[in-house]
Amino acid sequence: MRPSASPSHAGKPVKSREIVVSRLVKDLALNKYLYMMMIPVLAYYILFQYGPMYGAIIAFKEYSPIKGIVGSEWVGLAHFQSFFESYYFWRILKNTLLLSLYSLCFEFPAPIILALLINEVRNKRFKSIVQSVTYMPHFISLIVICGIIKDFTNSGGLINTFITYLGGDGQAMLQKPELFRSIYIISDIWQGMGWTSIIYLAALMNVDQEQFEAARIDGAGRLRQIWNVSLPGILPTIIIMLILRIGNLLSVGFEKIILLYNPAIYDTADVISSFVYRKGLLEFGWSYSAAVGLFNSVVNLILLVLANRLSKKFSENSLW
Repeated sequence: MRPSASPSHAGKPVKSREIVVSRLVKDLALNKYLYMMMIPVLAYYILFQYGPMYGAIIAFKEYSPIKGIVGSEWVGLAHFQSFFESYYFWRILKNTLLLSLYSLCFEFPAPIILALLINEVRNKRFKSIVQSVTYMPHFISLIVICGIIKDFTNSGGLINTFITYLGGDGQAMLQKPELFRSIYIISDIWQGMGWTSIIYLAALMNVDQEQFEAARIDGAGRLRQIWNVSLPGILPTIIIMLILRIGNLLSVGFEKIILLYNPAIYDTADVISSFVYRKGLLEFGWSYSAAVGLFNSVVNLILLVLANRLSKKFSENSLW
């Protein structure tokens, strides 16, 4: 027969819980307005971030709007298997990875370089003008941005007019599969470089100015100061931003892709998110598109954890 717990041992957890509850009640009473301010944030995350996760269950079902999520038939991993065996799997995975890697190689360093250059400008008026001009594209609607890109790259657009003026042949660039990735990355850099540089400029503001002074006394020029003082000073920020970027490596946004691509360039422009949109909303394959989207999210989560672990192992900076 199992011996009963002594009164002293049995009372400890109960007493501990009472202390925790008592402290919580006192804290709620003391900071009630702060807790009230948290309610909208919690409601937002519960309703719009965690609540919709329940819908991911249709990736394992043959979803029917008539039967609903609960009543639809379970099919297990059939949609995942169908996706992995389809003709589209390697194409969209390759396109997504290439766009993400190009973005990581060219887009990620661009705001760092811009911030370092702006930080070196001593004329405050010129500095302010450069910052304003580079921030502006961020506030332009994506639809307008895509409209500008289409106008500039069509056969009679500004870019082709310039190429023709130089003796080249004008061509509708968004009809050429080999040009799509370059157009996408360059336009992304133009739109986001200035805005993202704010983070690095803020980090540069916190670098100890005595280090710059010491470097100048040692005879270091501007480039040497950037390399030995500025870059190490913002390195933790760069690593955190890089981890977050790697965590979204396969999350190429579908909005811009959909606004720019066409069937002629599907071979290079079609990515996982645009494929999910097309299959789910245009062809009504809800369960299939949910399986593809879930696969994308799981891979992103794995990449995020791996990047964070590697960063923690080789440096002292990590997200958690």
